[in-house]
Amino acid sequence: MILVSQFIHAQVNPQNVTIVRDEWGVPHIFAKTDPQVAYGLAYAHAEDDFKTIQFTLLGGKQLLGKYLGKTGAAVDYAVALIRARQTVKENIHTISPDFKALLEGYVQGLNAYARTHPKEVLVKGAFPVTIEDQLTASMLSIASFSGFDRALKSIFDGTVPDLEQFRPKASNAFAFNSNKTVDGQTYLNINSHQPLEGPASWYEAHLCSEDGWNALGGLFPGAATILHGTNERLGWAHTVNYHDKLDVYQLEINPANPNQYRFDGQWIDLEENTVKLKVKLAGVIIGVKKKIYWSKYGPTVVGKTGTFALRFASLFDIKPMEQWYRMNKAKNYTEFYNALKMTSIPGFNIIYADRDDNIFYITNGKIPLRDDAFNWTGTLAGNTSKNLWNTFHPIEDLPQMLNPKSGYIFNTNNTPYSATAPEDNLKPESFDATMGVERWENNRSKRFQELMAGYDKISYDDFKKIKYDLQLPKKLHYFVDASVLFDLKSDDYPALKGIIEKIQRWNKRADADNPEAAIFMLFYNYCNEKFYKRDGIVRKLTADNCIEGLQFANNHLMKHFKTIDIKLGDIQKLVRGKRELPIFGISDVLAAMGSIPYKDGRYKANQGESYIELVRFSKNNLPEIETINCYGASNHPDSPHYSDQMDLFALQKTKKMTLDKATVLKEGKRIYHPQ
Repeated sequence: MILVSQFIHAQVNPQNVTIVRDEWGVPHIFAKTDPQVAYGLAYAHAEDDFKTIQFTLLGGKQLLGKYLGKTGAAVDYAVALIRARQTVKENIHTISPDFKALLEGYVQGLNAYARTHPKEVLVKGAFPVTIEDQLTASMLSIASFSGFDRALKSIFDGTVPDLEQFRPKASNAFAFNSNKTVDGQTYLNINSHQPLEGPASWYEAHLCSEDGWNALGGLFPGAATILHGTNERLGWAHTVNYHDKLDVYQLEINPANPNQYRFDGQWIDLEENTVKLKVKLAGVIIGVKKKIYWSKYGPTVVGKTGTFALRFASLFDIKPMEQWYRMNKAKNYTEFYNALKMTSIPGFNIIYADRDDNIFYITNGKIPLRDDAFNWTGTLAGNTSKNLWNTFHPIEDLPQMLNPKSGYIFNTNNTPYSATAPEDNLKPESFDATMGVERWENNRSKRFQELMAGYDKISYDDFKKIKYDLQLPKKLHYFVDASVLFDLKSDDYPALKGIIEKIQRWNKRADADNPEAAIFMLFYNYCNEKFYKRDGIVRKLTADNCIEGLQFANNHLMKHFKTIDIKLGDIQKLVRGKRELPIFGISDVLAAMGSIPYKDGRYKANQGESYIELVRFSKNNLPEIETINCYGASNHPDSPHYSDQMDLFALQKTKKMTLDKATVLKEGKRIYHPQ
């Protein structure tokens, strides 16, 4: 076994790292080498949000229970269950030397900040962190994106046949090349819809070295590289995809020995270990021991209805972050595609564009080669090597397209078989059915198609109008089908006559000043929570269901506002500290916004439009870039950048950004070295 300590690199001299804060507080990191830039990224990000970074790293170190108690201990248990740290140790030698050096620079930056700001350290003994800790935390995050946490919960809840793979969320990405643009330039919309706060919220940074790394975009706390954004020559956006990333197997347990399961006709011992968890309860740290099991399929747990094993591609791969780094450094389409050939990132659609007028779409993933004799859509019998996959599809097998004649590509978490103009779309029968590729459309995909039907060519202003569109399609495509809502006879329901007539006048727009959208937001949130089973099957509401949802909306508005005549932005707010702004958007419009109950009957935006990056490529120039984040660059309430982007964001406006070092240095508001 090769230990991390064998890869320790020279200590970064912080005087060789320059951090430039622009007028929005966004960090631009300049240094000679990539590891030095990573050091600066870690330090700058820690200045802005050290607490959230620590949540990620404490999970990797299995110390989150010491800070969060039972909820944190559950994360620590999951790290042990999937053998994340063990897998990192056993595979650390597969990480390329240049990326190891980058990770070493990154953790040095975090350790330097922790050393100089000891009062901000959440758990005593958590620092210094190592690249082993960072990679372990990364494995846990990727496992979550593969559906591990949801599958584990379904086993413990006794609902395992429903693997909860079908959780459509709102993310958008689209690109246009010269076949479709008025000015002949290439446009890219980077518009992932993530939580507005927390470990999966976006942080914006610009990373620039003399080693050829010059990228600007979004990353999550604890990441050492841009996850989606643009460099000087190309850019890419991610949306969540829903191919079959995870399989669940039910084991046949030996009646005479509960520690054995049948496999290929023999009783095999489960591997059993004990994890020692540290849990904060009532302010006291106590030790808790939990059994963890491993079968030939992978991590194994005893649930309400039996013993189940989980198997997913990222269980065995520690290199997703290295693949993102290779994507950052790519100089053209060929180099970018070669980075994708690593197939270490287990999911996410990719929409790509570059200065050479290429646009590209792929439903990316690390997808197992499965035996088509089995039904992979449900729980499998865990008793045979025939359904124990160990190899993966090469990147060339996955649904993808380069430069369709239509001149545009898009994804809104919809099927990859609807990614461009109808005549250019891919055919499902051309691909392996065991990949489990999603086949649904949604409101955003249908609305995008409606919009495209109205354009021969688009201008850049058109591009932005499409991105910020707040109109639902003519025919709704929610997973809770509420079409009967608009056919109700108001005279049949005298107590709700006013609200029925009001919602039936709705123009199906979600502007902040829309006078009916608030009713639909309340109605839809209620019905989606109560009637949708989260299994990918559309539930058609009855008239009684709709009346129940409208009754909830009516009662809520009358209780808290004494009227049903209320604008969406009066009830739905973008909240940061003491600031509250009316905010646009509802579920599944292109400029989507989800919200949760807040106070005084109001709702607080919590997921959807968050970090937005719009890029224009031309042949011989640096890309033109506009971005916006929902709040600001800093997570400190006393910082001027805690909420300084909110006003622009709420007005669907952006700020100009650049990859040009000279411009950044000239216009920077604060230039310094990490201390």
